Amino acid sequence: MTAFTLVASSDPDILSDFVVPGNNAPVDGNFFTYTGFRGVLYHLPPDFTATEASVTEFRALDGQSVSLDVLQFPGGSVNPPHTRPRASGLLIVVTGQLEVGFIDTKNVLYNQTLVAGDMFIFPKGLVHYQYNPFSVPAIAIAAFGSASPGTVSVPKTVFTTGIDDNILAKAFKTDAATIENIKAGFTEP
Repeated sequence: MTAFTLVASSDPDILSDFVVPGNNAPVDGNFFTYTGFRGVLYHLPPDFTATEASVTEFRALDGQSVSLDVLQFPGGSVNPPHTRPRASGLLIVVTGQLEVGFIDTKNVLYNQTLVAGDMFIFPKGLVHYQYNPFSVPAIAIAAFGSASPGTVSVPKTVFTTGIDDNILAKAFKTDAATIENIKAGFTEP
């Protein structure tokens, strides 16, 4: 006899209209308002920047299974390969153009160049990226199907978490000196 277990993962359902924080603060319209994106569309930072509104920044999202990021891409900047282990993501380009893509579990790359108004989906858990190879800045909005989608940055995870240089050298078919050089690029000046 063969037995198997089916596993599903998502934000837990809540048994009320919304989740009130435990501090007994009064709940009014302010609780449901997030102001953290004010000015973000009018100020372009020198490097790629993601401004997040997840349950960490906006408590009203608790139990609502949604969150949002505003992504700002100066020319030549990249949102490095990463995964969202707890959510699919929709990305819509607001201004400029972006090259985007994800890699499926068969190592097939699905990529596209998006212009303002285009939307692209990144399936949950798959490695994906966004890149602005153009000189004109780009801004995009990313929506997630989780109040806490999580982010696992591939470069940072691989090169800054203490994996032995010899293991990485074997995995990347190079030598430990090359790995040390790559790791040096991740240290703060």
